[in-house]
Amino acid sequence: MDCIRQQAKGGRPQVTVFGGRAGSDRPYLTIAIIAICVAVWLGELASPRVFQEVAFAPALGTSEPWRLITSAFAHSPHQPMHIIFNMLALWIVGGYLERMLGWARYLALYLVTALAGSVTWLLFQPVDPSDPGAWVPVVGASGAVFGLFAAVIVLNRHLGRESSSMIATIGINAVIGFVVPNVAWEAHLGGLVAGGLLALAIAASRSRGKPALAWVAIVAVLVIVLALGVAKYAASPAPVLIPFA
Repeated sequence: MDCIRQQAKGGRPQVTVFGGRAGSDRPYLTIAIIAICVAVWLGELASPRVFQEVAFAPALGTSEPWRLITSAFAHSPHQPMHIIFNMLALWIVGGYLERMLGWARYLALYLVTALAGSVTWLLFQPVDPSDPGAWVPVVGASGAVFGLFAAVIVLNRHLGRESSSMIATIGINAVIGFVVPNVAWEAHLGGLVAGGLLALAIAASRSRGKPALAWVAIVAVLVIVLALGVAKYAASPAPVLIPFA
């Protein structure tokens, strides 16, 4: 028994193909994210106040910056297909990536791409509180979902796996983003670029045998995204604190 304990004590933790700590075969983190999004959406149906508290509008970025992330867990209460598409895509792609990366890197990838989507959308919007456009809200996990799409393509290519269906999906949704009104194509683009860059860094960390390189890249992309958001507000009139409606 003591020998077994010693072996277990000295054994290396199981890792994923990209060096992350392997978890359960069941994607619990993806399930948790989906559960949060569904709970928020149901809350939006129950009370308009929920949408008002989590949605992101450019004029609120300096006073309530957390909305850049909370908005990625909310969806339009009037368009059920919005949350249905995003959660279906998240279940298919997110579970695959969670097993491939491990929960920590997967969570970092999800949050950074979600933030990148919100900030990229912000870069194309007015932030002057006197401009009605500065109070137009945005919600949705699409930025993060497109980031996961890009990550799957890059990582599959690194592993020699097929991704043609994923490329087709991105192409179709890119067209929809420009054709269908009220679709934040900027968020899709921001998430896609951030996800691709992070996946390249994760693949490089595996090739070079330096797992820490992935985390350096994650922090670097996060800093760049935050800097872009700060620069946008620094170059624009300061928003005033008025209720969000």
